[in-house]
Amino acid sequence: MIRHHTLDHIVSSEGRADGVISAEAGIQRSLFSSPSMQLLINGKQARKSAKVKSGDCVHLEYDEEVFEGLEPEDIPLSVIYEDDDILVIDKPQGLAVHPGAGLFSGTLVNALLYRYGSDFMSSDAERPGIVHRLDKDTSGVMVVARTLESLSSLQAQFASHESVEKHYSAIARGLLPPHGIIESNIERDPGDRTKFRATEIADRGKYAKTEYTLVERMGRYSLLDVRIYTGRTHQIRVHLRSAGHPILGDPIYGQRDAAFPDATLMLHASRLSFIHPRTGERMEFSAPLPDRFRKARGKLCRE
Repeated sequence: MIRHHTLDHIVSSEGRADGVISAEAGIQRSLFSSPSMQLLINGKQARKSAKVKSGDCVHLEYDEEVFEGLEPEDIPLSVIYEDDDILVIDKPQGLAVHPGAGLFSGTLVNALLYRYGSDFMSSDAERPGIVHRLDKDTSGVMVVARTLESLSSLQAQFASHESVEKHYSAIARGLLPPHGIIESNIERDPGDRTKFRATEIADRGKYAKTEYTLVERMGRYSLLDVRIYTGRTHQIRVHLRSAGHPILGDPIYGQRDAAFPDATLMLHASRLSFIHPRTGERMEFSAPLPDRFRKARGKLCRE
């Protein structure tokens, strides 16, 4: 399940914010890399690398994944690759990665507990195997760590963004140029905590960079290959919406298309590349476009 935390703390030492607050308030330092983490220093939004000094007032809001009392479930997984260190799957649309508010079963974590048993859970009770996540309605390539050592290595790679390359396929409203880059900070929408939004204000939110290449024009829509250089929550969905090209079928950031009212989110993690945590080998995996993309293409191209 997801637990939302808030904390107000007065700093008593000097140094980098995440290190000082972690030591003084007993918060795991890794949580400062969570997409949900919001850090304010003396009332102003700040990055985890900001400097703090004695007497500064800090305010934190963040979500923490807690996997307690979960039951193993025999949920089929589409396995792309597996060895003793990692599992790579093609996650189907509709499968939640982990339990959340009101959701305690039918998730990828439940499936992993069934596949690997209790030893897998005890390897990291707070976040067993989950290196990164895809939204429930996003399909495609995901890597799961099978050991604590692999989890630590892969989490570091995903946090630094240096050795990980992530590509997505998306169907966006409108006719986009052949190539484009969208850069902005992304912050939680103060009017709705379930949403995020792009902002040009430098000291708000977290920096995000999205690059897209036009693959095909499909009627009033465009099929895109999208690469993200950062891993902000809802990044592609927010950036394309901010550019005036929301993703077809997006229930949060999109617009209902009367000609295609039953469309579900047309976002698919198509390719993922990273360094193997034990061998040091660069590995790349891909997942073909799912049926919903092919059906949408057929319908849109006939319009």
